[in-house]
Amino acid sequence: MLDAPRSNPGRWKLWKHLALVSSEIFKFVFPLPLPARPLISRLQGTATGDPMADPMHPEPPDGGWGWMVVLAGFLQSALVFGVIRSFGVFFMEFVGCFGELAGRVSWVTSIGIAVLQLGGPVGSALSTQYGARPVVMAGGFLSGLGMILASFATSLTHLYLSIGLLSGLGWALVFTPSVASVARYFAKRRTFATGLAVSGAGLASFAFSPLFQLLVDTYAWRGALLVVAGISFNLVAAGALLRPLEPEGKETSVPEAGWLRLPAFSSLCRPRLACHRPFLLFAAAFVLVDAGYYVPYVHLVPHARELGFDEYRAAFLLSSAAVADLCGRVAGGWLADRLAVRLVHSLTVWTVLTGLSMLLLPLGQIYSLLMGLCICYGFCAGALVPLQFSGMAEIVGTGHIMEGIGLMQMMESAGSLVGAPLSGWLRDVTGDYTASFIVAGAFLLAGSLLLFALPNYFSCSMDSTTEEETMGDP
Repeated sequence: MLDAPRSNPGRWKLWKHLALVSSEIFKFVFPLPLPARPLISRLQGTATGDPMADPMHPEPPDGGWGWMVVLAGFLQSALVFGVIRSFGVFFMEFVGCFGELAGRVSWVTSIGIAVLQLGGPVGSALSTQYGARPVVMAGGFLSGLGMILASFATSLTHLYLSIGLLSGLGWALVFTPSVASVARYFAKRRTFATGLAVSGAGLASFAFSPLFQLLVDTYAWRGALLVVAGISFNLVAAGALLRPLEPEGKETSVPEAGWLRLPAFSSLCRPRLACHRPFLLFAAAFVLVDAGYYVPYVHLVPHARELGFDEYRAAFLLSSAAVADLCGRVAGGWLADRLAVRLVHSLTVWTVLTGLSMLLLPLGQIYSLLMGLCICYGFCAGALVPLQFSGMAEIVGTGHIMEGIGLMQMMESAGSLVGAPLSGWLRDVTGDYTASFIVAGAFLLAGSLLLFALPNYFSCSMDSTTEEETMGDP
C-alpha cells in the first residue's frame, strides 16, 4: 500500500489537488471568528453609561461590497418569503389529499413561519460566533432538505415536521443574519438598502405563484415539492456572498478554545434587550401585526376559488399582490430616506393602510375589484417591511441589530403561529373567509395603535429619538 503513490502518481496528484481545494473551500465558508472582547473593554463600555455600545463593529461603508450583500439579501428573501407566500397554491392540494379541514392544513405554513421567527435568536447567536456566511449556507441546505422530505409525506404530521419544523429552521438561519448584514453595511442609505434586499420576496411571489400551479398540474404536488427543494438549495450559493465586516487595524486571531466555545449563546439566556422598554413596545406591536399580515398569503387563493375563479386566475391574484409588494418595498425605503418625516410615523401610516386594505378584501366579489384590493394590500404591506427593520436599528443601535432582530422575530412567532390557523378556523365556522380577513385587519390596526406608545412618538423633531437615548440603560 505504501508504494501506491509511486505506481499511480497521476491519481495521487489528483487526490492532493482535491484535498487542497477542499481545504480552501472550508476556510472560505468557515472563516476564523473574531477574538472575544476582553473583559476590560466590556467594563469600559459599561462605565461610559452605554451598556449597548460595541466598539468591535466598524463604521458602515455605505457601499462597496455592501451592494453584493444587498444582492444576497434579495436572493434570500426571494427564496424564503417568495416560497412561503406562494404556498397557498398547495393549500387546496393538501386539503384534497389528506381530507382535512382548512384550519388544520393552515398549521403547515403557520408552523414554518413561527419556527422561522422563533429561531431568530439562534441564527443571531450562531452568526455572532461564526459569521453570517456559514450559518446562512447551512440554513439553505436545511430548507431544501425539508421540502424533499415533505414530498414523501403520508399525513399532515409529516408536513408539520418537514416543512414546518425543518424548513422553518433553515429559513430562520437564513433570514435574520441576511437582514442584519445589510444593516451593518449601510447607515445613511440603510432603509433604501434594506428595501432593496427584502424586495426579492415580491418578485419571487410574482413568479412562483403561477410556476407552482404549473408544477402541481404537471407533476402533482409531490413532484412540485421536489422542484421547490431544488430552488431552495440556491440559498447556499446566495449565502456565500455574505462577507463579514472587520474592524480596521485589527488582526484576526484564533480564540483559545477555538470552535468549541459558544459565548454568543449566553445572550439567549440573558438578553439585554429583554428589559429595554422601547424595544419591547416595538416588538409587541409587530406580534399583533404578524397575526394578520400573512393571512392573505395562506387564504387568498382558497378564497378566490370559493368565489368561482379558476386556479390560474386565483394564483394570479397572489402574483399581482407580489408585484405591488415589490414596488412598495422599494418605494417605502426610498421615501423614508428622503421625506422629512420621522421613520416611526411613516411606519405607522403604512401599517394602518395595510390593515384597512385587509378589512376591505371581503368586498371584492368580482375579479377586477378583488384584483385592485390585492394590489393595494400588497403595496402597503411591502412598504412597511424595510421601515420595520430600519426602525429596529434606530432603537437598539447598529452594534446590536443582530440580537434585536433575532429577539423580535422570536416574539413575532406568537402572532404568526396564531394568525393563519385562526383564520382557517373562522372559515370552518362561518363558511367563508369574510370574518377571517376582518379579524386579520383588526390585528394590524391594533399593532399600529401600539406604536403610539413609543417614547417621544408625538415629537415632530427628526432627532427626537437619538441613538444615545435608545441604547441607554433601560
